[in-house]
Amino acid sequence: MANTVQAKKRVRQAQKHRQHNAAMRSMLRTHIKKVLKAAENKDGAAAKTAFQAAMSVIDRAAGKGLIHKNSAARHKSRLNQRLRALG
Repeated sequence: MANTVQAKKRVRQAQKHRQHNAAMRSMLRTHIKKVLKAAENKDGAAAKTAFQAAMSVIDRAAGKGLIHKNSAARHKSRLNQRLRALG
């Protein structure tokens, strides 16, 4: 258990950051699923708008270090492939 004032503060900050990161990760996954669902339903317009929103979220997550930049690039590439397959 944390004994010093500084250690107690770091515990509070770590908990706050962990909750924030979990929410951001959840939002990231939700946006990716929206694109996949729209592509699965062959709804080109909805897929395109969901794709644009997902790109923004993915880039933000990579910029903040939530996911690795190569992981972000892989997600974006695979989603773009799905979008292009719709025609």
